[in-house]
Amino acid sequence: MTQIFSDLIRELAVLFLSVVSALPAIIGYVAIILLFMLAWRVIRNRLTRAQDYTSLKTVTFGDESAVISDKSASVISVVLVFVIWGAFTGSGWLPGFLHAPGPFVGEAEFVYTVEEGNGARDDAAVTVIVHRTGEVPETPEVPPGDGFAKNDVLIVQAYRTKLLRWDANDEATRNDGAKIVAINGVPLTREADVDTGFGRVALTDKGTLNFEPGKGWQMEDIWLPAPDSVWRRLLSISREGYQNVTLAEHLSYSLFRVIVGFLLGALVGIPLGYAMGLSNWFRGWFDPIVEFMRPVPPLALIPLVIIWAGIGEQGKIILLFLAALWIMAIAARAGVSGVAISKVHAAYSLGASPLQIMRHVIVPNSLPEIFTGARVAMGVCWGTVVAAELVAAEKGVGKMIVAASKFQDTDVVLMGIILIGIIGFGIDMLMRRCERWLVPWKGRI
Repeated sequence: MTQIFSDLIRELAVLFLSVVSALPAIIGYVAIILLFMLAWRVIRNRLTRAQDYTSLKTVTFGDESAVISDKSASVISVVLVFVIWGAFTGSGWLPGFLHAPGPFVGEAEFVYTVEEGNGARDDAAVTVIVHRTGEVPETPEVPPGDGFAKNDVLIVQAYRTKLLRWDANDEATRNDGAKIVAINGVPLTREADVDTGFGRVALTDKGTLNFEPGKGWQMEDIWLPAPDSVWRRLLSISREGYQNVTLAEHLSYSLFRVIVGFLLGALVGIPLGYAMGLSNWFRGWFDPIVEFMRPVPPLALIPLVIIWAGIGEQGKIILLFLAALWIMAIAARAGVSGVAISKVHAAYSLGASPLQIMRHVIVPNSLPEIFTGARVAMGVCWGTVVAAELVAAEKGVGKMIVAASKFQDTDVVLMGIILIGIIGFGIDMLMRRCERWLVPWKGRI
């Protein structure tokens, strides 16, 4: 137990240090948001000087109409995210002055000092050529020099490191007791490396040199590709597909699973929620089951569903059905329980039958809660189907992502993540529009 506690404390300390190291970036991002907000308000006030009561309305607690989403802020936010993304990946869509400092690429030189066992010293130059991924530069010929230390050539790819066996062509070798003591006149030891201005040189345990070119602030493509690279890959996969499956097939399979699973969950969950909201017996019978399953994440059910139904479509739809079932049941139960009793009493006083109360009072007043639950359930189903496809699937967005990750196709992985977010956002917008169409009385009764 003591070991577990100490491990947790250590992990928390690492997490705290990570958060602290990220604070400057977070503060800078918040400062950018505030700066854009101030600038936009100044511009808007100069362009439109409205003096009506609505324009002077201030935010008050409990007044939802006082705060609405500012579309200009949304556009600026999305554009800023892409600008930051492009700046730290060297995107060709941005002008060069917006790019963050990139990795060193080109030719440079540093000088190392060799000391023999008898104390004699000599210098030799190392011509360093740093090239981009995919390039194969020619090895230049350099004069060997006059002393016992001979000049060398080192070719290394950007973002990578490379060892230099400096004594491979020297007259004095490590076997003779020779060793590197300085780089560009700066003492070099095993504990302290030397910055050459275009990279760092370190001394290994075996006495060789390890050169690491300067990385700058930009991310390597394998970690975060540029937005234009992701766009080109999207166009390519849209035309040619990925692993013999078209992009439309991947997306349609995922959407089909989500829609079918959600509809089945709604068909069972809504009547179950109504029964729990209207009957004490049904509430007592199903409440323990619903409350037990509600906190269980759908992903935890994947192994059990695979054992029961295999890795085919049936298993995935069952998993999505279970993901939506409990959410829809709770939403319908909350909708029924939230109906004001005064409305029920008013309907009874007007001579309404139980069926009429159900039709004209319970259902209309519970539909807003049901639609809210439906939006949540669709989002959960969309996230669940992608995770289920990561485990076992032949087609689908999740399958495409996991296949791309095995080959380190980061642009395909990022493309899939963006498509997941866009489709999920589109589903939520569609659900909101359906709610406005089908429940126009929300907030009015």
